[in-house]
Amino acid sequence: MSASAYPLGLRLAGLRVVVVGGGAVATRRVPALLDAGADVLLVTPEITPALRAHVDAGRLHWASRRFAPDDLDGAWLVQVAIDDPVAAADVSAAAAERRIFCVRADDRHAATAWTPAVTRYGPVTVAVHGGGDPRRAASVRDAIRTLLQQGREPQAPANHPAGGGGRTGRVALVGAGPGDPELITLRGWRLLNEADVVVADRLVPGLLLDELRSGVELVDASKIPYGPSRTQEEINRILVDRALAGALVVRLKGGDPYVFGRGGEELLACAAAGVPVTVVPGVTSSIAAPAAASIPVTHRSVAHEFTVVSGHVAPESPDSLVRWEALAGLRGTLVILMGLKNLPLIASTLLAHGRAAATPAAVIQEATTGGQRIVRSTLGEVAEAVTAAGLRPPAVVVVGDVVEALGAAGLA
Repeated sequence: MSASAYPLGLRLAGLRVVVVGGGAVATRRVPALLDAGADVLLVTPEITPALRAHVDAGRLHWASRRFAPDDLDGAWLVQVAIDDPVAAADVSAAAAERRIFCVRADDRHAATAWTPAVTRYGPVTVAVHGGGDPRRAASVRDAIRTLLQQGREPQAPANHPAGGGGRTGRVALVGAGPGDPELITLRGWRLLNEADVVVADRLVPGLLLDELRSGVELVDASKIPYGPSRTQEEINRILVDRALAGALVVRLKGGDPYVFGRGGEELLACAAAGVPVTVVPGVTSSIAAPAAASIPVTHRSVAHEFTVVSGHVAPESPDSLVRWEALAGLRGTLVILMGLKNLPLIASTLLAHGRAAATPAAVIQEATTGGQRIVRSTLGEVAEAVTAAGLRPPAVVVVGDVVEALGAAGLA
């Protein structure tokens, strides 16, 4: 009867790990070693472009030659990522002589250590051994990952007890993405499921709020009274007060927190109160909305740049910080957020400063959701087309030749 494997977590920070081989297996294994802080030595005559990027960035050492036994001097672990059984056996022998655990990609039975199937969920790392069967291990790992992603992890005592206990909580500024609830990042989704308090904008996907765990305090930021400036002050106060009371507060915003989302103001307010802040970027609608309409914001030989501006302030207003005359002179793509109300003035201003009336334009309403609608037109006619179609906010305006870059193949 064969002995069972003994599960163990290795703390490799600052310790030498030797990887022999530079192909697909090494490309998969090296990132996790680097993430663990290991001092990685890669021994192989040739490496993949992905491994080359790590070398060029100074994240690991590369010996561009075949393996020699003294490569293991001072090593704590060796990973053999080659498919030559004779060469792999030589590495195993050198490791055994030095009492160094050796992982073998080519022959698990000849290895003294196995690499488990791994999934990570925030601070939790799940490693599964399948009794030497990697497919079984991967299958069990995937099942556990699905349960974690469904929020069905065992509930341990919280690190951020709502109600205080003398401990300061924290705030997470989380981008919820452009509208489809599946476009929130995994980190954002995890923090949302851990939250004690959620302060949400009106553009946040409703299904994300529907999945909040019981007992979470939900603050609808769109229903806070007063005016825009007072509303932001009140949001800042709620974030700080709840965090100082010991809660994990998620400030959930449509798109990205720092793209016209006032995330910077909220971070400054928290910092002034001594509240730690985590920022989780989101998929911004400035790129996602055009993509959802099959419009690339850049395209070779068509546009080498794209500019994102807010259109909530009219071009002629003294409060506008946008140099529309300069934008009119650019050849690339112009993406306008929050500009539907001022679209007639924006279009006329761009035309007045030289942008051609025949420039392709598109407007995407409620991108990536079931309510998505698209109007394709030209800069000279887009304002009338939007009115005729009855489009409403939220909508993203795209101006530039990229609107037609994909032709019929890109029509959604």
